Amino acid sequence: MGKLHLHQVKKFYGHFEVIKGVELDVTDGEFIVFVGPSGCGKSTLLRMIAGLDEVTSGDIMIDGARVNDLPPVKRGIAMVFQSYALYPHMSVFENIAFPLRVERMPEDKLKAKVEHAARILHLDQRLHQKPGQLSGGQRQRVAIGRAIVREPKIFLFDEPLSNLDAALRADMRIELAKLHHQLQATMIYVTHDQVEAMTMADRIVVLNAGEISQVGAPLELYHKPANTFVARFIGNPKMNFLSVTCTNVSEAGVEIDYKGQKAVLPVKPREGAVGKQLTLGIRPEHILLGDGDLTLTVVPTVVEHLGAQTVAYASAEGIDENFCATLSGSAAIRLDAPLRTGMRIGDCHLFDESGQAFERRVELTEIDMDILSSSAS
Repeated sequence: MGKLHLHQVKKFYGHFEVIKGVELDVTDGEFIVFVGPSGCGKSTLLRMIAGLDEVTSGDIMIDGARVNDLPPVKRGIAMVFQSYALYPHMSVFENIAFPLRVERMPEDKLKAKVEHAARILHLDQRLHQKPGQLSGGQRQRVAIGRAIVREPKIFLFDEPLSNLDAALRADMRIELAKLHHQLQATMIYVTHDQVEAMTMADRIVVLNAGEISQVGAPLELYHKPANTFVARFIGNPKMNFLSVTCTNVSEAGVEIDYKGQKAVLPVKPREGAVGKQLTLGIRPEHILLGDGDLTLTVVPTVVEHLGAQTVAYASAEGIDENFCATLSGSAAIRLDAPLRTGMRIGDCHLFDESGQAFERRVELTEIDMDILSSSAS
């Protein structure tokens, strides 16, 4: 079993509150990813779960038992760090076996466990080698093997791929996903890379300034962000935001005005919204060339040709940040030449003055729900 429950967990450094009453349940066998910008508290939260940092207040429960006062070795966890932390003078076998030797495990049982972990990680032909003879990806697999042999209730990963190049990171993402499927173990993974989060997680926990902004399956966060922070953080390139005015609310939804153009978004109306300045969100991949329910003329300032796609960053009147559009690779975009773009209302998101999302009134299609369900399972 590997159930984890965090109840109102807080962490202070002096008078500075780093973690602000986090409440979270992780079920047995889940792959949970903590994401957020630098300084949001994701690594601090992971270290508290591991027992490397003390909890100021609140409870950390593993399989129903409170572990706040237990040392890391007694918690049934194993942690893989950003640095491989391997012993350079020891062989791969001895590096993997090290925690078992500390426990004084009988040699025959130790050998069987190390060889089993090595087979899972495709290291069985390298057990005699030293870390200096291995690639970065192989070294990280050795560090993971050292965690596997302990048979922990929960695996903890603190940005384990950040030292690898882009190609190796992609390969290791696949290997970690396979490992989770094979072990069926509970895994909690910290990263600032949303690609890692979106491709590996059963659920993503988005942290902002020590608080949870939203928890959900990857595609749920993409399609239904709870606020502008999540909308901005999940998705690459990030979501575009436009300032609009609410002109009416009805059973059909919320009517907004953008530069004299009116449209009704199919979201649940709220009292007192009429006359308020709201925020309209549209993802770059949903921008159209030409007309739409709403149109906007932009001036491209940077164009990135990526083969299958062309990413255009542009300036537009009344928009402080770069406006971004992800278009077909064959799209003919010229720098500094005005470009007419459009957007469908069904692709847009609406947020109130505090940045909280309006709940969509129109239910997702059966296909969309199947995708979200498969992402969460």
